[in-house]
Amino acid sequence: MNIIKQVTLVLFLSISEFILAQNDNEFRDAFTLKLAVDSTTFYQQDVARSKYIVKDDILQIYPGEHIFIEAEVKGDKIESMKVVKENKNPSKTIEIEFSQDVSGRQNKGMMLQVSNPFDKILHYDAIMNVVGKNGWFETSIIPIKPKLTNFETWPQVIITLVLNHWRFEK
Repeated sequence: MNIIKQVTLVLFLSISEFILAQNDNEFRDAFTLKLAVDSTTFYQQDVARSKYIVKDDILQIYPGEHIFIEAEVKGDKIESMKVVKENKNPSKTIEIEFSQDVSGRQNKGMMLQVSNPFDKILHYDAIMNVVGKNGWFETSIIPIKPKLTNFETWPQVIITLVLNHWRFEK
């Protein structure tokens, strides 16, 4: 390969990588989390700029966040996950939204919505950190059938959820 072809190839690969990386959204911006507890009490916490995916397939999400996770799948295994700004690849992007339902300044419940774009049943595990309790608590999660969305609800005021061990049903 001559030098012009080599330089052209390197430039093309560099530009392609730059363009593809523009959709990456590895970090959440710092924000103040404010949650209604009851008609007179609010929970408030400053959340520092931090990664959404803290390690491998371990996602931390806070109420009010709506995120897209592109997953690379090889065979029957999720090889890698990354948070992106936009859903540019719907066939491999898991959409997640975590919210609090409030009425009259009072918590009516928390809801996690997860969409499965794959042709396989999607499983994951979850632990939660709850207002008024110390530590993390496991919670049960319903597997998500192919091409559908699941809704999980809890009456507790949840500060944050950790979703991990993403996998397909065997």
